Amino acid sequence: EKRMALETRTRAWIKSIVWRIIGIFVLGAIAWLVTHSWKEMTIITIIFHGVRVILYYFHERVWERIHWGRIKHPLSSLPVNKELTPWDLKIIQKQLKELGYID
Repeated sequence: EKRMALETRTRAWIKSIVWRIIGIFVLGAIAWLVTHSWKEMTIITIIFHGVRVILYYFHERVWERIHWGRIKHPLSSLPVNKELTPWDLKIIQKQLKELGYID
């Protein structure tokens, strides 16, 4: 089943931070093994990952504007003014079945 995923800016930020946390531990371990200095390890890790979080966020935002490789949902051109209720979804699903768009 294909579903269109939309992402908020907050979600993009959270994803970038979680990924950086993983990277912080990996780079911290490598930096400490090379320098054997907690101070140097901390400085290297903080600077590197601070820059990477910001770059990753903007990388994600740029890719949100690139339509290549995306599948356009056939109903994406319909404006929806409010959240659909479960009842609304049932009605829509029933109509789509009757019209032969879904099984």
